[in-house]
Amino acid sequence: MVFFNYALRKLNAKIVYYGPGLCGKTTNLQWIHDNFEGGNKGKMVSLATEGDRTIFFDLLPLDIGKIRGMDVTLQLYTVPGQVHYNSTRQLVLRGADGVVFVADSQRAMQSSNGDSLKNLDENLGLQGINLAEFPHVIQFNKRDLGELMSLEEMDGTLNRFDAPFFESVAVEGIGVQDTLEGIVRLVMRSLKDRYEARGMGAQPTRVKAAGTSTGLPDPGDDSSQHPSGVRALSTAETPTIFSAPSGEDIG
Repeated sequence: MVFFNYALRKLNAKIVYYGPGLCGKTTNLQWIHDNFEGGNKGKMVSLATEGDRTIFFDLLPLDIGKIRGMDVTLQLYTVPGQVHYNSTRQLVLRGADGVVFVADSQRAMQSSNGDSLKNLDENLGLQGINLAEFPHVIQFNKRDLGELMSLEEMDGTLNRFDAPFFESVAVEGIGVQDTLEGIVRLVMRSLKDRYEARGMGAQPTRVKAAGTSTGLPDPGDDSSQHPSGVRALSTAETPTIFSAPSGEDIG
């Protein structure tokens, strides 16, 4: 659930990266944390589990806009993907404003992807939340490996509610910011709709320092909704506020 500090005019939104073990959830957050240069960022805290990781870090103002004059801060989490950490996943998911589901594109992971998505649906249900109505995007990760499922096959199998989807090679930073932009847009629109439903609404406005570019979306802009076709993997998608290291998927 969104946290408001009316005295400081600040709003914190929680986004959770969900998916099977070692699908690349932690790699997404690690890359964002290591390469973000456009503003302030919090310290990354790792809570290690055996063979997997749970990561939490706070991204301080990213110039994503204002709602009713409030500066918006993102809190990005991952959940452990292994089955026996379900109670931890439930705790981390509690109060989330949006979810990025990270799927492993390797054909051998098809069953694990499906099981993890079902688990997400069930755990949201425990909070009285319907995934069909909840802000979420899907990332098809590890598109650089062999024995992959096609994007069409993965979209048809996993994307029951026609959510925006993004293909990625998270270890190279490809598709990482696109995915973050996609979920931020949906979360901001959801918050805006909540305000307007309560008669509190005002159109969000873009806020950025002179001479800077954030690359993050205007919450009212519909231009990057569900891609109409397969998106080409290109290093041109790497944002200018990031530099791109490589490594191994670690979560």
